[in-house]
Amino acid sequence: MQRIHAVLFHQGAPALGGGTLRTGPGLAALRAAAAAHLSPAGQLQVATALDVLEVLEARMHELRHQLLEAARHLAGAKVLAARLYGVGPFAALAMTCWLAGAGRFSSSRKAVRFAGLDVTVWSSDRKGPPGRLSRQGPPVLRWALYEAGKTHARSSAPDYRYYAQVKDRCNGKRAALSEARKILRQACHILAELGDDALAAV
Repeated sequence: MQRIHAVLFHQGAPALGGGTLRTGPGLAALRAAAAAHLSPAGQLQVATALDVLEVLEARMHELRHQLLEAARHLAGAKVLAARLYGVGPFAALAMTCWLAGAGRFSSSRKAVRFAGLDVTVWSSDRKGPPGRLSRQGPPVLRWALYEAGKTHARSSAPDYRYYAQVKDRCNGKRAALSEARKILRQACHILAELGDDALAAV
């Protein structure tokens, strides 16, 4: 999509909105703009990019379906999605796959460190400043937890008051990360109770 917008920009075609390529009328407007304003080479670039996007969307649809099916039939994922606010099937599946299993982590603090959500401290072998996320561990797990943490920005969320306090004191990103760590700790305790049963098919 960035390549398409770049071609339009470089050849002087009218700019299209960010979400234009995800709608039928938007695609029709893109094709009309390409035919009217782009060179043959530019039109070929846009047509090729659209073909690739179509293939990727079809493949992503299949993967979403497979992941949802896996989440529905994995005991730990079902329990996490049912018991933790803001945790949907994708986040529950990610947490179960990376955190479940008897004796996987001896403490929830180690799980937070594994996910890369712990805050770094000063160290002589690092060039970066302290107070940043370590960003070690699986990026998908960290992303899923952060997205789950953001849901506490809703006034109906059970932990909304804490989220709002952190947001007022720092910012929304810090508040979501704080919630993500809390969700991870809760998930770690739930999965520890389930033990190896968390990885059982249901």
